[in-house]
Amino acid sequence: MANDFLPNLAGKEKPIRTVSTREVYRNPWCRVREDVIERKLCSKESGGFGIYGVMEKEPAVIIIPLERTTEGDFVWLVHQYRYTVGASFYELPQGSWEIAEVDPLELARGELAEETGLRAQRMTRLTDLWIAYGAMRQIHHVFLAEELSQGETERDPEEHDMTVHRVGVHEFEAMLLDGRVMDNCTAAAWGVYRIWRERHAEAATL
Repeated sequence: MANDFLPNLAGKEKPIRTVSTREVYRNPWCRVREDVIERKLCSKESGGFGIYGVMEKEPAVIIIPLERTTEGDFVWLVHQYRYTVGASFYELPQGSWEIAEVDPLELARGELAEETGLRAQRMTRLTDLWIAYGAMRQIHHVFLAEELSQGETERDPEEHDMTVHRVGVHEFEAMLLDGRVMDNCTAAAWGVYRIWRERHAEAATL
C-alpha cells in the first residue's frame, strides 16, 4: 500500500491556495495552525480570502482483533472515558506514538499489545483513512488482527481506566446502533472490514 496518502495532483491547480500559515498552539500530542487561504474559484466581489484552522497529529492505527471460534466470531474492544465528550464508550483498540516516521505494522502490533495485551500471529492492513479531515490532518492505518494470544498490557498513564472486553460480532454490531459504541473510527474500520471480507469471499468462489 502506498505510503503517500495524498492524491496525485501533478499538473493540476489546487482550488485553495495557502497565502500564509502560523502555528498557534503545540503540545506533545498535536499542533494547531491557522492559515490564511485564497479560494481561487470565488469571484473578487464575493471575497476569495479566508482563514482555515488545522489540527495536525502524527499517524495512528486502529486494529480489529478478530477471534474465530466454533461458537462464532468475536471482536476485542476497549472501554474508556473520553474527556472531550464527558462519557465512556466501547471502541476498537487504536492510537499513535506521536512519531512522524513510524512503521504502520509495528505501530499496530504495539498499540494492540499495549491496550489489550493481545498478540496477533497474522496482521492484515486493510486500508488507510483520514480522520475528520474537515478540521484535522491525521492518517489512520486500519489493520485486521487474527490468530490472537493473550499477554500483558502496557498502557499509558492516561489509559488507567481502560478495560478490555471480548464481544460477539452480532452484539458488537448492535452496540454500533444503540449508542454503546459512538466512535466514528471504530464504525468506519468495521465497515471497511465488512467490504474486505465480502470481496474476499466472492474471490474465493471464482
